[in-house]
Amino acid sequence: MDTSEQPSTLRQTEAYYHLVLERMIPKAEPAFEAPEMQERVWGRRWGVENDVGRLRLCVVHRPGDEMLTVQPEGHYDPTIGAYIDEENQWYWRDSNPPDIARMQAEHDALVNALRAEGVEVVSVDCPSRDPHAVFTRDMAVAVKGGAVVCRLGLVGRHPQAGRRGEEAFITRLLAELGMPILHTIHGTGLLEGGSVCWLNDSTVAVGMSYRQNEAGVRQLEAVLAEQGVRLVRVPLPGYALHLDGACVMVDYDKALINLTRLPYWFLDLLRELDIQPIHVWPTEPQAVNCLAVRPARVIMPAGCPRTRERLEAAGIETVEIPYDEILKNGGGIHCSTLPLIRDP
Repeated sequence: MDTSEQPSTLRQTEAYYHLVLERMIPKAEPAFEAPEMQERVWGRRWGVENDVGRLRLCVVHRPGDEMLTVQPEGHYDPTIGAYIDEENQWYWRDSNPPDIARMQAEHDALVNALRAEGVEVVSVDCPSRDPHAVFTRDMAVAVKGGAVVCRLGLVGRHPQAGRRGEEAFITRLLAELGMPILHTIHGTGLLEGGSVCWLNDSTVAVGMSYRQNEAGVRQLEAVLAEQGVRLVRVPLPGYALHLDGACVMVDYDKALINLTRLPYWFLDLLRELDIQPIHVWPTEPQAVNCLAVRPARVIMPAGCPRTRERLEAAGIETVEIPYDEILKNGGGIHCSTLPLIRDP
């Protein structure tokens, strides 16, 4: 077409739309997750692609008034040695009710330890009757370039009870921070972040249990597949909740594991990936629930001397903090931290 024609004439043709837009070619590359695109659009490089790179940004929740939900009257079951409310979906694994001041002191020690390692710490709120909200790990999964908001399994009769509802609080926080949300688990999917483990930058393991179903894991798998990451399903025994009670990475090529909660073939997988398993001492299973703040340096619960010896013999530096009271709530240090940014 002779483009010397008057613009008014061109505008009357079917080709005019295309003549303009042929000069405005969209660019798919660099990819969404590329550092230059992250910084240009989202202000910084978001997400994680491993579980051990230096931790830069982490979400926590300090135990507060929601712990008052754990009422001793009428809820102690001596057959299991725990307080439990099946109607509103909470439990407390001890014969004494929570010592909230002690829980807060332990959590403060965790936050102080994180900040001493140079970690930026942000807090998230929670439903008013959700005593397990301290375990922020379950609210979302950080992947390359953004986050997947989870869908938690426990639904209490009261709308503020159980863990269902934490999704809204973490979504609001991520939006305030400016972190991209790549997906939200929906439909009948269930997924909790404590069962997600980056074995390396191209392999993610997910512990399958009553809290993680196929509908939820398929959705995470689709996000990871778009990034070239393989997802491996790891069946957990009985009513075990999350993979972080069985396997936590402590260095790029080392994992702390509880053998009693893993299938035999998972050990073969670790060998295939050149990951050295470090076995938790049998009487110290709570030690697995630790957190790498950088390669070969972890924050772990105090009172696990034999496991600490094994870690240090494998070249892993350890920082111990007391966490006994929070452990009674069903989770540990790894459960209580949601990394949003790690170095590659």
